[in-house]
Amino acid sequence: MTKTQDILEKQRKYLWPNHILYYTEPLPLDHGDGMYVWDVEGNKYLDFFGGILTTSVGHNRPEVVEAAQAQTAKLIHSSTLYPHENHVNLAEKLAELAPGDLRVSYFATSGTEADEAAVLLAKVYTGYQEVIALRHAYSGRSAMGMALTGQASWRVGGTHIMGIKHALNPYCYRCPLKMTYPECDVACAQDVEDVIKTMTSGRIAAFLAEPIQGVGGFVTPPPEYFDIVSEIVKLYGGLFISDEVQTGFGRTGEKWFGIEHWDVQPDIMTMAKGIANGFPLANTMTTPEIAESMVGKGLVISTFGGNPVSIAASLAAIGVMEQEADPAHVAEVGSHLRAGLERLQEKYPVIGDVRGMGLMQGVEMVNDRATKEPATGAIAHLFEQTRTLGLLIGKGGFYGNTVRIAPPLTATKADVDKALEILDIAFAHVQEAM
Repeated sequence: MTKTQDILEKQRKYLWPNHILYYTEPLPLDHGDGMYVWDVEGNKYLDFFGGILTTSVGHNRPEVVEAAQAQTAKLIHSSTLYPHENHVNLAEKLAELAPGDLRVSYFATSGTEADEAAVLLAKVYTGYQEVIALRHAYSGRSAMGMALTGQASWRVGGTHIMGIKHALNPYCYRCPLKMTYPECDVACAQDVEDVIKTMTSGRIAAFLAEPIQGVGGFVTPPPEYFDIVSEIVKLYGGLFISDEVQTGFGRTGEKWFGIEHWDVQPDIMTMAKGIANGFPLANTMTTPEIAESMVGKGLVISTFGGNPVSIAASLAAIGVMEQEADPAHVAEVGSHLRAGLERLQEKYPVIGDVRGMGLMQGVEMVNDRATKEPATGAIAHLFEQTRTLGLLIGKGGFYGNTVRIAPPLTATKADVDKALEILDIAFAHVQEAM
């Protein structure tokens, strides 16, 4: 029995059977270095999904490894009951990077926790209970996270929480209103107001949205969308929560956080994934005024929040970003990637849409460009081809037909060219088989 077979056999025997595993024969990974990972049989892969947009500065980045090892030798755990130098230093650094008056942080271990904290804070601050989220959104796997999620397949057990309503998402390629931008006058944004007026008490605690929907398939809104929606949210008493779990830390290029592209100031911002290059860490940021509303309202503690090792890794990862993978670098390399994907779109009819920003690019696959029928079988074929050729990519979207391409932010144009070369070969195989 090979090492791969041994691992997969134990996976079947000892782990829940509902774990999602990529590929017909799942791929056990062994180690990584920079842009590459190796499986347990020694095969090498160019990683263009980065642990679901998490390995922000590359695998085993020396600065991150050294910072984590040094902190592990000193103190591994403390809980939020005790102040720690790393804890306050990271909060200070994020206050420098965050837009507007967002200045105070509450650290946790996952994006799910960060979103839950954001919704709780909004309810306490406003005194209202109802929350608007978007269709096709994803907010995690807790009861609250699944209720905020706008895809039935991710709402295990029929999770429902009173007061959460879903508005139309700005999915221009498959406009739910059957309209065309810009003639549509961004009608999907106006739907947020319609939902508030018809499905809530008329006063809301918050509107929560990802600047670019991640699991939803890198759905990217038109430029006016968030400006219109933020004004609607204010009108009805709510706070705007920007979920930056996937879009944060320069991932979209030019700006440190995705929402900044639209010159909209969120009241609360959540982040995770790329914050610590794979170490479990998340954060909920807000203004001092909003955070103050939690004082005296009850006891709050986090056993693993602000873990010293994860935060040491985060500080080191951000340092690498500032030195060689800042938003300007991401914008430049991301533009190179986008141009290459658009060339592939011209070449292969199976590619219906290319969208995204920076190093967060989605490729939606269709059986027919006219009907836009989702090519779910073709994407499975593409995955097997890219694996064979040594490239790891992601997938998502409501129909499961969108390729998600999101390499470490340290990727170079040469790395992109290699990935594009492999994608070209793989798409050729897929197109020929259709």
